[in-house]
Amino acid sequence: MDRKSVVILIVSFVLLLLWFPLVNRLYPPVPQPQRAGTNAVSNAAAPGTTPAAPAPATPSHPELPPMASAILPAVSGPETTLTLESKVARFVVTSHGGGLKRVELTGFPEAVGCSKKNQNATNFAALNGDAPAPAFALLGAPALQDAAPFKLTKTGDTIRAEKQLTNGLVLVKEFQLNATNYLLNATVRLENRGRTPLGLPAHELVIGTATPIGPYDDATKMGLMWFNGAKAEATRETHFANQTLGCIPGTPRREYSSPAGTNYLWAAVFNQFYTIIAMPKVPASQVIAHRVDLPAPSRETLAQDAKTVAHPFGYLTAFAYAASVLAPGAQIEHQFTVFTGPKEYHNLARLGSDFANGIDLVMEFDGFFGFFAKALLLCMNALHTFGLSYGLAIIAITVIIKLTFWPLTNHSTRSMKRMSALQPQMKALQEKYKDDPKKMNLKLMEFMKENKVSPMSGCLPMVLQIPVFFGFYTMLQSAIELRGASFLWACDLSQSDTVWMIPGLNFPVNPMPLLMGVTMLIQAGLTPPAPGMDPTQQKIMKYMPLMFMVFLYNFSAGLTLYWTVQNLLTILQMKVTKANDGKTAAAAAGAAVNPNVSTDPKSGKVTLLKKKKD
Repeated sequence: MDRKSVVILIVSFVLLLLWFPLVNRLYPPVPQPQRAGTNAVSNAAAPGTTPAAPAPATPSHPELPPMASAILPAVSGPETTLTLESKVARFVVTSHGGGLKRVELTGFPEAVGCSKKNQNATNFAALNGDAPAPAFALLGAPALQDAAPFKLTKTGDTIRAEKQLTNGLVLVKEFQLNATNYLLNATVRLENRGRTPLGLPAHELVIGTATPIGPYDDATKMGLMWFNGAKAEATRETHFANQTLGCIPGTPRREYSSPAGTNYLWAAVFNQFYTIIAMPKVPASQVIAHRVDLPAPSRETLAQDAKTVAHPFGYLTAFAYAASVLAPGAQIEHQFTVFTGPKEYHNLARLGSDFANGIDLVMEFDGFFGFFAKALLLCMNALHTFGLSYGLAIIAITVIIKLTFWPLTNHSTRSMKRMSALQPQMKALQEKYKDDPKKMNLKLMEFMKENKVSPMSGCLPMVLQIPVFFGFYTMLQSAIELRGASFLWACDLSQSDTVWMIPGLNFPVNPMPLLMGVTMLIQAGLTPPAPGMDPTQQKIMKYMPLMFMVFLYNFSAGLTLYWTVQNLLTILQMKVTKANDGKTAAAAAGAAVNPNVSTDPKSGKVTLLKKKKD
């Protein structure tokens, strides 16, 4: 490749790396406009002013319309909170909305890795933090809302929240600790204590809000999920962004509605490592979600740390219930078992088996690649129990996988070399039968069969390793075991291994993907070219690994560590194979001039023959 081509290649590579930072700097993303009627609690109307009336919603279903006024109205009076505390979590119940304001997981720090240096030891990872409405708040028509706070009382391990609306409807909520870790029992009752029937309009009962893990979280792994007994379906920002092919802008969506009339066994909100799963005693008939804006960081915070997300958002998710009429003295009761904790597969799988509802599907380990993800996660945790760090466990798994595929890869490499050596004869056959393509293909197949080579042998090892790679990718997306696990310079194997931010561009320097790219280039240089490949195509394939480095540049350090070690082992195997082939060729040459030497054509083993007596 000439100097001009090298310069063009380097410039193109740099532009690929800097494309997204440059676009975000020149054209910063514009936050979605806040719809009328979706103001957060903190956006209450000023004293003496009348709040604007919410815009009417367009029902997507005649019985269960999405609620335009999805967020709680302003609540008068000071806020009071009560706390339930188990061995693993603190549940904070608020009088503003009468629900779970926050769940703190006392076994998991709020910050990990390099960022934990300035972290207070009493700050824990929180669910539903900064959400505009507490979990199990009642949302919907104005008849179900007023500005009065709930009255909170605590008895033992139970907190009760109660208030009476202006129309006489009484709302009673009870939250009780469950004997199992991370579980909470929640009950919501709507009571008609009057003497006349009460019309109960369509309403929503909040499950919780999916919120980012921290100020640096871009929320790409945040979303909601539901399960109806037959399938589980997750919804993320792709739905709300409404972009064609993921890049062509469309009209942003603020709401999501699942198919109505289906029995939903559970619904969940989640981020990369934590989840809230609400399991109703009686299956709900619809799940509704709203994209909501979260409190923005201060200008001082943004100025001090450019990695902080300027426009955080979340997904408020709720079960929807149809309108009904409540007779005098009657009540409607909704009972839930709630899981609020980390996405630990072994724990979720056990609970899913106990409840027979498959809540471990929130890990998204379903499908073909999910099988490999579960196997790799169990293997990694098993190696960790023997004292290996998670970084060393990933390396050990990579070595085991490489040794498993070693014979196949070795055979593939030798087959490709034989194909290259036979290329002149194959070209002669192609030239001889060029006027008869059918006969040419037949002769080529016979020739390759006689010489025991196959054009697919070079692709087979890579095809077989694709499930392993995607299994690693799937597993590392939600493996909380890797959160805060350090290895070499990487402070957190679940995130990219950024060691420096380039001033002005705010572009991260991640050494692991760079090492991965270098090893891929070396591997490409050692790989024999495919028979019959055009020289230009050979050059393209040689530098194609740079594209993978660009795509994986901001992926987790655990994934790039796996790929880097995989490349190094492949390079080692190529060196060993080449050395063995050289010894075999030398032995064969020696046997040609020395009749007393015998060489095994498969293993290359040289044996001295006994001289025959005259």
